Amino acid sequence: MPAATRAPTPPLARTPQPARRRARRRTSPWPYLLITPAVVAGVLLLLYPLIRAGVISVQHFRMGELVRGGATFVGLDNYRELLTGEEFWSVLLRTAVWTAVNVVLIVGLSTGVALMLLRLGRRMRVALMSALALAWATPIIAATTIFQWLFQSELGIVNWLLDIRGYSWFADGGAMFAVLVILVVWQSVPFAALTLYAGLTTIPVELFESARIDGGTSRQIFTKVVFPILRPMFALITSLEVIWVFKCFPQIWVLSQGGPDGATTTLPVYAFKIARVLHRYDLGSAVAVVTVVILAVALVANLRRMLRQES
Repeated sequence: MPAATRAPTPPLARTPQPARRRARRRTSPWPYLLITPAVVAGVLLLLYPLIRAGVISVQHFRMGELVRGGATFVGLDNYRELLTGEEFWSVLLRTAVWTAVNVVLIVGLSTGVALMLLRLGRRMRVALMSALALAWATPIIAATTIFQWLFQSELGIVNWLLDIRGYSWFADGGAMFAVLVILVVWQSVPFAALTLYAGLTTIPVELFESARIDGGTSRQIFTKVVFPILRPMFALITSLEVIWVFKCFPQIWVLSQGGPDGATTTLPVYAFKIARVLHRYDLGSAVAVVTVVILAVALVANLRRMLRQES
């Protein structure tokens, strides 16, 4: 048969196989099977402890109930006792001050370090980034122990450098608070600085050059060019640091255990002390639940503001 008179192949005859293949990919169970371990681990490690703490917080749960079981339901009595006590509000205020001081210092110093990394030469930049990564990788307890040695009253290097041997940093509330702030900021700056530096490298160089040609100062370039572009990243880092600092526990417990005289007792330390010292597991769980609620409200508010700015 001549080619001109050959009947054309119907279009539908060529499509069923790709369509069936796409339908098979849509109904494939593999994506769900691959994320199942992460979902199960999240439920076991995060959701179950939170639910368990919530249940204990509405029960009469102390040493006797821990040993023999049989906790009784008391409703909101533990929360009522917690919220009507003066100590809780003083601890909450101290936690807010602790969080604000640390987050402001972390974000400010991290921004300066990130901008410095952008200006350094290759070798110096690699050296500084390596030092930041090393500080970030140091285990929390190991770094806390090192700071304990540094600020030791008789043999500590800080007292030797300041020529104030015999001064006990751990016996004064303000000094102890300052030592903990230095420790937490030192541990937190590397992550935030490296993250901001990664964001800075995504800004086109032409924007910086155009701003300089127009006569913009360094401050104007940051406020008019850098910050508007990286606003979502700044908001995300601030949120993460608020969460991390607010629930900070190992550093405070190892160095001061909330002392002296409660000067460094934050909400997580307060909850642990109530449960461990007083064996009030119900009241300690109530403090933990309140802490989670405060963090959740702050995080949701910040995420809503981020989404509103992007839209």
